Amino acid sequence: SSSTGTVQCCNSVQAASSTGVAALLGLLGIVVQDVTALVGLTCSPISVIGIGGNSCTAQTVCCEDNSFHGIVALGCTPISLGL
Repeated sequence: SSSTGTVQCCNSVQAASSTGVAALLGLLGIVVQDVTALVGLTCSPISVIGIGGNSCTAQTVCCEDNSFHGIVALGCTPISLGL
């Protein structure tokens, strides 16, 4: 379960240190302390109630900080919805 963050469906999840992610974070002025932290790219929230009709075909993650309008989500942890 996702106790501290929100469940997101992200097109990709990569380490903050990967080239494309680091460049994007730099453009957005986001400083990530942990370069091994997972960053979700192009994310949208998942309604847990409507999970059947809202299946995530990409990566389902729980992210602690999604204050960047879905462009990036910080502090992501991959989760399994048991599908």
